[in-house]
Amino acid sequence: MAEQNKAARNGNGRHIIRGIVIAIVAVVVLAAFISRRKGGVPIRADRVVSQDLTNSISTNGKVEPIDNFEAHAPAPTTVKKILVHEGERVKAGDPLMQLDDAEARAQAAKAMADMRAAEADQQAIKSGGTQEEVLTSKSELMKAQADRDAARKNYEALQRLQQTGAAAPAEVRDAANRLTAADAELKLAQQKLQDRYSHPEIAKVNAVADQAHASYMAAEDLLRHSDIRAPFAGTVYSIPVRLGEYVQQGELLLQVANLQKVQVRAFVDEPEIGKLGVGQPVNVTWDALPGKTWRGKISQMPYTVTTLGTRNVGQVLCAVDNDDNRLLPNINVTVNVSIASKNDVLTIPREALHNDEQGRFVYVVKDGHLDRQQVQAGISNNTRIEITEGLQAGEVVALSSLNISQGLRPGLEVRISK
Repeated sequence: MAEQNKAARNGNGRHIIRGIVIAIVAVVVLAAFISRRKGGVPIRADRVVSQDLTNSISTNGKVEPIDNFEAHAPAPTTVKKILVHEGERVKAGDPLMQLDDAEARAQAAKAMADMRAAEADQQAIKSGGTQEEVLTSKSELMKAQADRDAARKNYEALQRLQQTGAAAPAEVRDAANRLTAADAELKLAQQKLQDRYSHPEIAKVNAVADQAHASYMAAEDLLRHSDIRAPFAGTVYSIPVRLGEYVQQGELLLQVANLQKVQVRAFVDEPEIGKLGVGQPVNVTWDALPGKTWRGKISQMPYTVTTLGTRNVGQVLCAVDNDDNRLLPNINVTVNVSIASKNDVLTIPREALHNDEQGRFVYVVKDGHLDRQQVQAGISNNTRIEITEGLQAGEVVALSSLNISQGLRPGLEVRISK
């Protein structure tokens, strides 16, 4: 009994499917019959028109300042004063921010003292020592000269006496030895006054002086960077710190840029890069200001292709006029690059153009029928394509059939659906 019931159900299912198929065929036949009675297959169509046409590439990009100044903390300190606010326009030299410079001033004072001491040591080397040491050396030199002169006179006198037999040879030898010793003492005193310091000692003093000078310059630079001023006229567009906040060395304090001309970094897919070139015009739009367009041109082509998410892109730089300062740094924008443009050309919708082994063609609507017409095409944009040969302005071309069972073909009787 169960097998009989199952067979009955299968039989009923086949009857239902057969009935649905028959109903669909009947609807299609009826639609075709009605269409023929109404004057042909309904189609969508459009006219050949003359217009200006621009071929462009659209992609995403990011706004960057061209002339940009970033102030960073020169050392760990606190923010003492913030003299501007975000969005404020400033002139070159205007004060922007002051940092606590007490530590910097102390470092500068110590570095100055060390530098003065080092300079004094260098001067002492040049003059042979300190003033006291120089006076002592000069006194010793004068005494050595006097002793040498006395020893020479005594030696010369004894030589004369020896010639007359009044002085013994031993006395002359003793006098000669005393003269030799006096000469040695004089040379030592002269060398002590002139070459008091050895080359290693001089090098050490000069090294200390150089280090002291470098420390002073670093302290002065630290002090100078504690008073932050605008290096050029521009707009303060970022202040990431707050009054009284403690900041670490190198931390970003504020950013200033000339926003009247900005740079847009456009990310162009690899297959499209070959269509671009320096100087091509670009239009930039921002979703936050619909209807507003900024104009510029490509200023630099990419030097390499990088991976951006799932895309391989080249980073194209565009110089863009921003006279109203509405394009802000770091915002995401849409970039349209015009790669070709023609004025007053014949165009049709891109979907009206077909291709086969015989070439490109369209279906022209004439006297309620479709005629195949070979054409030559030129540039295109996202919706329309230029026709350089084969059509005239005002002609009507078929786009698609509204009858799912009836495609377009030469000779097909049609009617244009409104």
